[in-house]
Amino acid sequence: MESRFGEEELKEIENVNHHEKEELDLEEIKDQTEDVKRIPPWTNHITIRGLIASVAIGIIYSVIVMKLNLTTGLVPNLNVSAALLAFVFVRTWTKLLHKAGIMATPFTRQENTVIQTCAVACYSIAVGGGFGSYLLGLNRRTYQQSGVDTPGNNPDSTKEPEIGWMIGFLFVTSFVGLLALVPLRKIMIIDYKLSYPSGTATAVLINGFHTPKGDKRAKKQVHGFTKFFSLSFLWAFFQWFYAGGEQCGFVQFPTFGLKAWKNSFYFDFSMTYIGAGMICSHLVNLSLLLGAVLSWGIMWPLITGLKGDWFPKTLPESSMKSLSGYKVFVSIALILGDGLYNFLRILYFTATNIHARAKKSNLKTDSDNQDQALDNRQRNEIFIKESIPMWTACVGYTVFSIISIIVIPLMFPKLKWYYVVVAYILAPSLSFCNAYGAGLTDMNMAYNYGKVALFVLAALSGKENGVVAGLVGCGLIKSIVSISSDLMHDFKTGHLTLTSPRSMLVSQAIGTAIGCVVAPLTFFLFYKAFDVGNPDGEYKAPYAIVYRNMAILGVEGFSALPQHCLQLCYGFFAFAIAANLLRDLSPKKIAKWIPLPMAMAVPFLVGAYFAIDMCLGSLVVFAWHKLNSKNADLMIPAVASGLICGDGLWILPSSILALANVRPPICMKFLAS
Repeated sequence: MESRFGEEELKEIENVNHHEKEELDLEEIKDQTEDVKRIPPWTNHITIRGLIASVAIGIIYSVIVMKLNLTTGLVPNLNVSAALLAFVFVRTWTKLLHKAGIMATPFTRQENTVIQTCAVACYSIAVGGGFGSYLLGLNRRTYQQSGVDTPGNNPDSTKEPEIGWMIGFLFVTSFVGLLALVPLRKIMIIDYKLSYPSGTATAVLINGFHTPKGDKRAKKQVHGFTKFFSLSFLWAFFQWFYAGGEQCGFVQFPTFGLKAWKNSFYFDFSMTYIGAGMICSHLVNLSLLLGAVLSWGIMWPLITGLKGDWFPKTLPESSMKSLSGYKVFVSIALILGDGLYNFLRILYFTATNIHARAKKSNLKTDSDNQDQALDNRQRNEIFIKESIPMWTACVGYTVFSIISIIVIPLMFPKLKWYYVVVAYILAPSLSFCNAYGAGLTDMNMAYNYGKVALFVLAALSGKENGVVAGLVGCGLIKSIVSISSDLMHDFKTGHLTLTSPRSMLVSQAIGTAIGCVVAPLTFFLFYKAFDVGNPDGEYKAPYAIVYRNMAILGVEGFSALPQHCLQLCYGFFAFAIAANLLRDLSPKKIAKWIPLPMAMAVPFLVGAYFAIDMCLGSLVVFAWHKLNSKNADLMIPAVASGLICGDGLWILPSSILALANVRPPICMKFLAS
């Protein structure tokens, strides 16, 4: 979810599913013992065909996640999907060359890992660059939706999106995070042996591809991906012909009747969200549905009926003192309650774990190293041998920090330079805490660190500067903390696939640089072709208004809330903490049914339709496991990726047609008789 929470925190909640993959075919990793002698130099891990594949995958996924960001803000983890697509791309390339009589360089697991890393780094900028949250929250439309007469929401606290400053902002904030934790990579991966479940799951998948047994399985996955990719693309193309006006087409099909449709309860035939539902856990999808029923099924109709009592009848629904205010601030209460609990939980977990390791390390002897498995020692030797000099990381971090300290206050004069200095002094410590917690739990808490920065800077900067300073400061901290954690996941994948840390860092840097250009261009494709930010349209960009109102709260306090909203917020904030606490303290049989407050918050703003799509994806997974569990484990990632990519790829031609003013020829609409 774009709030990585809504793009990222939820995205990270889903990653827990990858724990299952750690147990799959771990014996295949042992085959690497024979590969050690055949590993090419690290410079050979990065190839021209690999870079072409990375750019292609990065662009496709940037379009997909940008659509998800600007519609619901919910983005599932697509790393494993990217690794599969990298394998499909290069295998297809080598087969075509072979048929043409041209000998191709063998496709190794190291090259596969580098492609996946580069592609993920590219589209991660689109996921977490703030295009659907803190950067879009600066535009004039979001300012107007937050209420032009709202205290703290000043008319000069806006900055319209432009490709130039967005690319510049991404470059100066993203590269600092790449170097923040590089000196600690050995401690995190080898000494602490942190699991990084998502990184491990990706490594298991890649290692599985590059074995004789894995090649057979990969062919089945490639066939499944291609089949459902084609079906999804053709279905999206077919739907386009019937969407020739507002509220037209299959995406507005009143599945459960017109009254339910008006309250956003309908199935919109989106292959993207069905695929996302297949990737996300059942708990996430059911939490989304519960949130939809609670908000659009119960609360919003009841509050609408109190018009004239709780808020004036003359106010438009979009006013922050009207129904929209309740939608936004109750969502914020759930987000903050869930975020605060998990933030403190991960900090406590990290601190106690480090303390336990420190005590344990005093009892270690040299014989511990002799007990290591042979393949583990070989992986460690390769990981350490291809070291990244300490001075490179320190000098790079200092240089990029200085550039950022100069450039960001010039871009945003309301964020004072000394706040940026403090941010970069604190960033390595914050990055370490987040990366350590992610290694233990697979939860990237970067958006929570960003929210803390948002409230602190908004409060410190005052009414005139608070909103802009809070939003930009949020993006600054979030980018550093998130990217450094992502790099550690990649180092874990590289460690398990015998890939050099140097090639991983270079590929991450290349992918980040490409993403800093591709992501703003992708955003503007949507921004110019579609009505982004319209609360009644498809591209609601819900987290733009959430983040702006968080900044206003930081400036004004609770005076910004509509009548009785504070009491509701207290209730939902307490519910979020209680639900998390109950899940942690309950037995697993009970805990797996306790809803996720972060997931529940998404439909409060967006609507119920996508929750229905995602629950359908869960239903497909459930039925598939009942019928053939072994086949389901193998094929679900491929089928889900095909559905997401096919539907996502159609966005490119449909956007171009919209920019060229080519409209669909038919409007299929449903009206009461």
